[in-house]
Amino acid sequence: METAAPINMRKLKAVKKELTRFMMTYQFALDELNTKIDILQQEFHYIHDYNPIEHVKSRIKTPESIMNKVWRKGCDLTIPSIRENIQDIAGVRISCAFLSDIYEISDMLERQKDIHVVEKKDYIAHPKPNGYQSLHLILEIPVFMSDRVLDVYVEVQIRTIAMDFWASLEHKIYYKYNKDAPPAILQELKEAAETAAHLDIKMERIHKEINEYKDNDSNSDLIANNERFRLPREFLSSYINAAR
Repeated sequence: METAAPINMRKLKAVKKELTRFMMTYQFALDELNTKIDILQQEFHYIHDYNPIEHVKSRIKTPESIMNKVWRKGCDLTIPSIRENIQDIAGVRISCAFLSDIYEISDMLERQKDIHVVEKKDYIAHPKPNGYQSLHLILEIPVFMSDRVLDVYVEVQIRTIAMDFWASLEHKIYYKYNKDAPPAILQELKEAAETAAHLDIKMERIHKEINEYKDNDSNSDLIANNERFRLPREFLSSYINAAR
């Protein structure tokens, strides 16, 4: 009867340390990106008196989910291979009120000097066959560890509330039928996606009309500490003339 080879505890500890570091880097990358998103939110709130971001949700894939994707893609079962080939281990989903917000947030993230855009897929301009719409970014975020700097992939999905509502329900229905929903159901889901897209377009038009009215009505207002102050026109005129 063969006996199992004794476990090399030193190697086991080294593997555990490397795996822990591997997973931690994704959490650190999420922390970095969430901080950037929070700063953008606050900037919009104070400078533009408007917050385009409704919800932000982040997650890290479980080890089981990572392994399932490794097997599906046929990657080598090594940390460097997983790091390079599985680019959605860390994910952020940003929900916006309006279509224009999606592209504005995307542009602001892409302009960050320490962020590298690896890939961009616009499923709004080109929806998936099932009707799915969203803007996907694969970003590379630098993570500064004690002894090295690691560039970590983070997937960002930016969509409107209507898109997010549809995607959440589609996911539940799809898995309720064990990924094999009847054609009639799939057609109805696609029609629902088109209805949501029409709603987004209509709300975007209303949003622009409100902004035009708001710009004409509040050009002399200043926002500070969540309070609105109306500046005298004489002061504004004097300040503008002095700045020329």
